[in-house]
Amino acid sequence: MSLKHYDLLIAGSGFGGSLLAMIAKRAGKSVLLIEKGTHPRFAIGESTTPLSNLLLEEISERYDLPHLKPLTKWGTWQQTNPELACGLKRGFSFYHHTLGAQSSNACSREEQLLVAASPNDAIADTHWYRADFDHFVLQEAQSIGVDYLDQVALSTMEETDNGVVVEGERCGERMVFQGSFLVDATGPRGFLHRALNLRELEFPGFPKTQGLYTHFSSVAPFGIRQPEGSAEIPPYPPDDAALHHVFDGGWIWVLPFNNGLTSAGVAATDDVANRLRFSEGGAAWQRLMDLLPGVRGQFADAPPELPFVHARGLSFLSETMAGRRWAMLPSAAAFIDPLLSTGFPLTLLGVSRLGEIVSNAWDAPDFNVRIEAYAAQTSRELQATAQLIGALYATMADFPTFVSVSFLYFAAASFAETARRLNRHDLASSFLLCDDPVYGPDFTRLCQQARESRTEAERSDLRTAILLAIEPLNVAGLGEETRRNWFPADPEDLFRAAHKVGGASQADIRRLIERCNFQPDRG
Repeated sequence: MSLKHYDLLIAGSGFGGSLLAMIAKRAGKSVLLIEKGTHPRFAIGESTTPLSNLLLEEISERYDLPHLKPLTKWGTWQQTNPELACGLKRGFSFYHHTLGAQSSNACSREEQLLVAASPNDAIADTHWYRADFDHFVLQEAQSIGVDYLDQVALSTMEETDNGVVVEGERCGERMVFQGSFLVDATGPRGFLHRALNLRELEFPGFPKTQGLYTHFSSVAPFGIRQPEGSAEIPPYPPDDAALHHVFDGGWIWVLPFNNGLTSAGVAATDDVANRLRFSEGGAAWQRLMDLLPGVRGQFADAPPELPFVHARGLSFLSETMAGRRWAMLPSAAAFIDPLLSTGFPLTLLGVSRLGEIVSNAWDAPDFNVRIEAYAAQTSRELQATAQLIGALYATMADFPTFVSVSFLYFAAASFAETARRLNRHDLASSFLLCDDPVYGPDFTRLCQQARESRTEAERSDLRTAILLAIEPLNVAGLGEETRRNWFPADPEDLFRAAHKVGGASQADIRRLIERCNFQPDRG
């Protein structure tokens, strides 16, 4: 039994919990990380984005965590930590399929969407092989003095005048921990959700979904061929990406690592999942492959290396996200869907905001006011994300409209990254710009319109309205018809759109491009 009083208790030692522990330790706080399992361990949620890597870079610089910064880009990762498995992510690749079709139509440009996230491999994003990445971040936390205890099954939490008392069991022994504040980083339906018997809500308008996933070996490249005679070159190798196979009612992700493994799985509506009987694991996966001949070849000789995980009830939302003596990371407060890799930036925004409070407002009279504001901000961003993903599910059968709806994400994300790199954080203080007085309401309205549009005329109006809504923040050339759904990471787009980012000058953009090496590879 331990009765030592810590400033901060953190339940869950994934990367989010470990990062927050390091921030608190740098702020002079005593910290205990409590883990139910052991490291290294399998975890889902593996694909980064430019915004999530920028947030990690900002955390590493602000809190003097230099060993994390090389992991924010593919090039520096391979130079400094090649022993940690990861995958190269140059962008988002989408291919549209029809369940049960005899052949794939994904070689048609109208059934593809390629959105580059970087112009070269050196500054590309990555897929995190979480067994390696989480373990590395935990070890970094321990190296700067964070206390850590694993194999602890926490059961109860009680708030007191001085903080919280948490109880659990470790190897048959009762454990008691005391802290001034507790952060839950245990994931959806995690420790505090159970211990406090918190109410679970549903995201309005969001479909009920299920997931089925594992890690495979020997997954083949998708290898989509362009029409005969075409000399056009995609903006990046389409398999060096987060690869999405989209069909009516669901989608498959394929994330290759450089250790021979590939993370792959499917998220689908209850209707599709129940028809395929996701509960049967591998047999359900094979049934899905039989319905998707264009995808089946990727997995023909790819055995699963771990048991399939069936996530029944994929989405989750906690009604309460913080209290007087506790708070949840966004990853514990909710889960929406892996589509568009929104989980990482949401989590890292939560880490950054809680880290700011712990570092600068620990003894402030308005500490609890700030925690309440954190919870409210987290809730708004989670709701906005669910609105977007729900709109994408509603348009999966109509790929041109699905592409247009995705622009609501890509426009907001690319604008936010550009604004932050220009040190204009005020222009992009909320995820998906959901707090923007103009774009926020437009975003909500268009997502609802996407869910409700039924006729082609309504969908056509929606596509036009989306292009108008994103125009003031479109810094990536999204929607340009001449690009035919292939959108490169082109510095010329930034030059043309400089005025949109707080009136940035051409010189501002030139310095950004030079500082970030935002230039295409020269072959």
